[in-house]
Amino acid sequence: MSSNVGSVAVGVTGASGVLYAVRTIAALLSIGVRVEVVVSDIGRRLLQEELGVQTDNGQLESYLVDRYGVNITRDLFVLHSNKNVGASIASGSYLCDAMVIVPCSMKTLAGVAHGSSTNLIERAADVFLKERRRLIVVPRETPMSLPQLRNMVLAAEAGAHILPAMPAFYQQPETLDDLADFMAGKVLSCLDIEHSLFPRWTG
Repeated sequence: MSSNVGSVAVGVTGASGVLYAVRTIAALLSIGVRVEVVVSDIGRRLLQEELGVQTDNGQLESYLVDRYGVNITRDLFVLHSNKNVGASIASGSYLCDAMVIVPCSMKTLAGVAHGSSTNLIERAADVFLKERRRLIVVPRETPMSLPQLRNMVLAAEAGAHILPAMPAFYQQPETLDDLADFMAGKVLSCLDIEHSLFPRWTG
């Protein structure tokens, strides 16, 4: 399966649902898309708590290989520090086709909506908006307060795609992986990438 998307930045932040992130990363890697990953401090904590994965010592890469069978090379997988606001994806002159923040915490959403750029994820998101490149935000929170809803509107008005972590059930999921496949598939669809992660609704 081919794609016109060559590279995607993926921000993983402190909202429950990091399985959505690793499934999205694996799906992108499986079709040869270069993935530049940034994990926030709380995102790192949730990777450990929800999946038993640490980002140090290559554990994330090993997890992707063991669970999804993807081929990871230095050319396709880059892991950035969220503190490094001078990283490649923080510059508009660096060529990266799209960015996905999955899952997106309400703190990160606020930073994106208001252009605070206090860390690499927020700075990169700001760059993708100003360069008119695709930015997909996958918020995972419930219920939502009025400020959170307003921040979604602000981000959407700035050009972001708001793709809430709301898996469907018409495909009759049987496992958590089925739900993760659905959300990863919705992200790929938003990137105009063909996939077979879930059966499409036919009416």
